[in-house]
Amino acid sequence: MANGRLYTTATGDRRPAPATGDAMLELEGVTKRHGAETVISELSLSVREGEILTLLGPSGCGKTTTLRLIAGLEKPDAGRIDLQRERVAGADRFVPPEERDVGVVFQEFALFPHLTARENVAFGLRDREERERDERVDELLELVGLEAQAGAYPDELSGGQQQRIALARALAPEPELLLLDEPFSNLDVDLRVEMREEVRRIITETGVTAVSVTHDQEEALSVSDRVAVMCDGDIEQIDRPQTVFQRPDSRFVAGFLGHASFLAGEVRGDGVDTAVGRIRRDDVDDLTGRHDGTTVDLLVRPDDVTAVPADDGAADGRVVYRRYLGSTVLYRVELESGETIECLHNHADRIDVDERVAVRVTADHDLAWFPAD
Repeated sequence: MANGRLYTTATGDRRPAPATGDAMLELEGVTKRHGAETVISELSLSVREGEILTLLGPSGCGKTTTLRLIAGLEKPDAGRIDLQRERVAGADRFVPPEERDVGVVFQEFALFPHLTARENVAFGLRDREERERDERVDELLELVGLEAQAGAYPDELSGGQQQRIALARALAPEPELLLLDEPFSNLDVDLRVEMREEVRRIITETGVTAVSVTHDQEEALSVSDRVAVMCDGDIEQIDRPQTVFQRPDSRFVAGFLGHASFLAGEVRGDGVDTAVGRIRRDDVDDLTGRHDGTTVDLLVRPDDVTAVPADDGAADGRVVYRRYLGSTVLYRVELESGETIECLHNHADRIDVDERVAVRVTADHDLAWFPAD
């Protein structure tokens, strides 16, 4: 499995995960147990200053517990956590959350209902002079575009406005680190997309380092500088969004990040022979001569594949499932080999269930692969 320093690629090579700049946050060998259950297992992670890193994974993978450990809301049972190169949790030290210089935006926003938007933002600035406090609040209300709503109470604000006030409140004391716990989950679909862009803009403009938690793949890929995919209490892979999606290190990562089909093929000479034809070796990522004669599983996503109606002589399989998605249609094809592969077509295309089709891999990027099971 991966950590903040080394990870294993699909081909078995060990290499450093890309990281530049100073580390703002470091977790080393962190373990957390709840009773007899190990929730986090020897997790190591390094977050660079000024980056947005997202912990992504299914429910129960340990991502929220990791965020709580960073915030100081829970104590690790083993390992260490350093913030700005100072130990905040370890064998003989634990810094409480209020002394960690960390801002938190909770899933429910947790605004004080009896305070106005302005008063909510100012809540963490009570130790500052009145003029300095007012200037900071004005600056943040302008940053989040809510100057006109300064006197409104939370129940008078929309969901997106509440989120921006919660973000402004967390940023008000100028924390070194900002933590976001499922920040978009309470918003409707259209507003989520808008707020992802808005929150990324605000975080980028302030220059704060941010760690976010989500189970939403699209959110993680669109907002983050790097994504850490978690499984069973550890990090499966950490890298740039494009790399994690296109070059997953494990079948779990490949399957969790969108639809994934695996197409078996035998490596022979300059190509890979599969049930849907020969694929050039040059179109497969890092498939060297030492793999000649081996069987591999190529990762193909629905937009890498095209299916067209064909007669029995030219067909590779038949459509067994069709799902209309609005602008696109997802088809599932059962190949003559018994394998199943998914294809994504324009909504104007029409292929019926049970129709025979010829399938071709039409990806415009190198395909990732895994050793055959």
